[in-house]
Amino acid sequence: MLIYYENISYNKGFSLIELMITIAIAAIVMGIGIPGFVQVIKNNRLATNANELISSINLSRSEAIKRNVRVFVERKGGTSSNWDNGWNVFIDLNSDNTYNSGTDTLLKTYPALSNSYTLRTGANYANWISFLPSGLINSSSGTNNDSFRLCATAGDTVNSRKITINTVGRARISTGDVASCP
Repeated sequence: MLIYYENISYNKGFSLIELMITIAIAAIVMGIGIPGFVQVIKNNRLATNANELISSINLSRSEAIKRNVRVFVERKGGTSSNWDNGWNVFIDLNSDNTYNSGTDTLLKTYPALSNSYTLRTGANYANWISFLPSGLINSSSGTNNDSFRLCATAGDTVNSRKITINTVGRARISTGDVASCP
């Protein structure tokens, strides 16, 4: 019994035309997908920064109630109403309304925001906010109504976040509710 084998040759690669078509399709898909992905990343960073501020407010309020002391959230940096450089949550043991590393108890510190993100507030929360042992809010101006404005880029009010704290100390986030971004 004789078996004949045909000489079959296989191509082991792509032709130039196949490669160019693949690159063209990949470029079209990336051109459509990447701008949308950048917006998703920006929105996620805004949500993360807003949630960190809410977390620090909730932490200070709960610690004030739990420990039966006044707990502060104070901005870092020298510019009033500018919270871009981060903030500290602490117990003010020497009652001077500022954090002193030798005498006060630091509960948590938050780092500065990314380069293009801004966190600003009005005159009422210009330097600090605090929570009394009852859980009620107190501010650096004595007035308790104000809000924080979190923006990704200057002038982008549509994708901004507004963090409002009511008089009993509960914080909430709203999207695109900011009048102006620096």
